[in-house]
Amino acid sequence: QVHLVESGGGLVQPGGSLRLSCAASGSIFSNKVIGWYRQAPGKQRELVAHITTGGTTNYADSVKGRFTISRDNAKNTVYLQMNNLKPEDTAVYYCNALLRTVIGDYVPFGSWGQGTQVTVSS
Repeated sequence: QVHLVESGGGLVQPGGSLRLSCAASGSIFSNKVIGWYRQAPGKQRELVAHITTGGTTNYADSVKGRFTISRDNAKNTVYLQMNNLKPEDTAVYYCNALLRTVIGDYVPFGSWGQGTQVTVSS
């Protein structure tokens, strides 16, 4: 089982940038699809980006063009570079390993960490 720890959150002004890190330990990291989720107060957790073992990426429409997910298998780490941040990006951000379902969706299958808080405010 892979264990993931998120870091890099903070308070940033609208238009600013942050880079989140998801550090993995445990089972083989390089053969895992990894996703970044976020959960805003009163809202459901949503998948904002994921990266496959081959490096293929996918983004939610709300972050497309602003967020970039990447992975460094040598460091067992996945990153989420967030640019042009908006107040609506305020949330706790989590990472998790994903499984692809028979219909092509991705679902989380690891345990959830504590996440990292991102607050976008002037």
